[in-house]
Amino acid sequence: MTGTAGTPAVGGFAGFSGSAQSMSLVAFSTVATVTLLLCVMTGPDRDDLDEFYTGYSSLSPLRNGLAIAGDYISAATVLGTGGVIALCGYDGVALALSTALSLMLLMFLLAEPLRNAGRFTMGDALARRLPGRAVRITACAVTIAALLPLMLVQLAGTGQLMAFILGFSNASLKTACVVSLGALMIAYAAIGGMKGTALIQILKIVMLVGSGAVVAVLILRRFDWDPGALFTAASRQSGAGPAFLRSGLQFGTGTTSRLDMIASELTVVLGGGVLPHITMRMYTASSARQVRRSMSWAVSIVALFVLIITVVGFGATALVGRDVIAGADPQGNTAYLLGSRAAFGADVSTAETFLFTMVTTAIFLTLLASVAGMILACANSLAHDVFAARVQEMPAQREMALARVSALAIGVPTILLATLVQHHSLQPLVTLSFCLGASAIAPALVYGLFWRRYTRGGLLATLIGGSLTVLLLMPGTNLVSGSSVSAFPHADFNWFPFTTTGIVSIPAGFLFGWLGTVLSGRAGAEQQRHQYEAVEGRILAGAVRKGS
Repeated sequence: MTGTAGTPAVGGFAGFSGSAQSMSLVAFSTVATVTLLLCVMTGPDRDDLDEFYTGYSSLSPLRNGLAIAGDYISAATVLGTGGVIALCGYDGVALALSTALSLMLLMFLLAEPLRNAGRFTMGDALARRLPGRAVRITACAVTIAALLPLMLVQLAGTGQLMAFILGFSNASLKTACVVSLGALMIAYAAIGGMKGTALIQILKIVMLVGSGAVVAVLILRRFDWDPGALFTAASRQSGAGPAFLRSGLQFGTGTTSRLDMIASELTVVLGGGVLPHITMRMYTASSARQVRRSMSWAVSIVALFVLIITVVGFGATALVGRDVIAGADPQGNTAYLLGSRAAFGADVSTAETFLFTMVTTAIFLTLLASVAGMILACANSLAHDVFAARVQEMPAQREMALARVSALAIGVPTILLATLVQHHSLQPLVTLSFCLGASAIAPALVYGLFWRRYTRGGLLATLIGGSLTVLLLMPGTNLVSGSSVSAFPHADFNWFPFTTTGIVSIPAGFLFGWLGTVLSGRAGAEQQRHQYEAVEGRILAGAVRKGS
């Protein structure tokens, strides 16, 4: 979730104000209680690492696919992408399709080798052929760096969502929401482990897709089941006319703008599917065949949701108007809620109020589940790759205790940072995570899983060089300063005239990996080639995975 703080709900949901707010508060409390209880009931009852990290790989392909889709569709997707569709039309649809394409790329290129190479974390997959403590520590650092910005966005967004739906604007109440819900998310990760968080993701994706599908059907019914009429009405209400249905409204039509659009979509395609909280779900499949089937379900569900969010986004513009959406939030993050509200018309029945409550509850659960999954990915990497790797044979009981403490160590600073950044535009943080995924993690995984001559020096150069390139360029982008919707609207140090760093940092990540390998020398490359050949069958052919 992105956007600015302090948007009251009263004007947005006239007709729902009383009953829907009360019902939403009850629903939020019920969901929080039930999901925490589910985590306690399904969490590991023994000191077994496989149960905590992978849930014994016991999920069926359908349930695992639902969990993967649940992890992949975050609140940033629901609210942020929905807002871009509502405000920018065609460009928003292209962004939504890029998210689906990213998961397809993961399915066809990396899913099976990742499952075969890894055991619990991304560090396992990279260290399978390039062992070393430096590899694991760097992988952990990049995991945290890539997921921390997204966690901040989701967590800060809880205060925004509660304020918008329940109608309060007090800053202290928003901060209290962030702190209390952050503590709940830490509990999800620490108590439930992989199986508990998977159950929450399944519940979340079923509610989100189910309620969204009903809203999309209601919107299409308002336009006599004619998508063309919906698009025409949205174009008319957008204030942009036919340009709303053509490329260029978000980025512009100049050469630099076109490059910015291509770089942004490439960043989403390469970065979205390789983020560590997504790739960790590959290890919950019991075989290569199971991971293929799981990913097929996940891609299908995400594609369905892209269709739903397109209809709801266009419906919001057609029924509410682009000016109203932008007035409620300059980034359009309330468009999904406004479109859902508008689908019911002027006279709202009890059943429609209940359905709208389902929509808001699904988004609320999306926020909870997304952060819980990210905290778990970071905690697993910190415990397994940094602490457990120091000891030759760490007892399972101690490593599980470390994983739970790590969830606390990751979660508490995240909560504190979220309370500090909640009043700023958070879009740069979402972009930062995707840029790190596309520029550091994606090149490392592609090279590490498929390039025989890839060396440890090349891997470290990829992860560190790609990450540093992103971190150096990001402060100069359009999202940080130089416009009214940037994180610092009253400053202007915009020296890199693009929305993402991808146009430079993605090639740089691959270049650093190649350069680090070349500089390792021919002898080093030949040694790594022989080491790769020793594990190539396991990584590419799906040999039976053993603990490591």
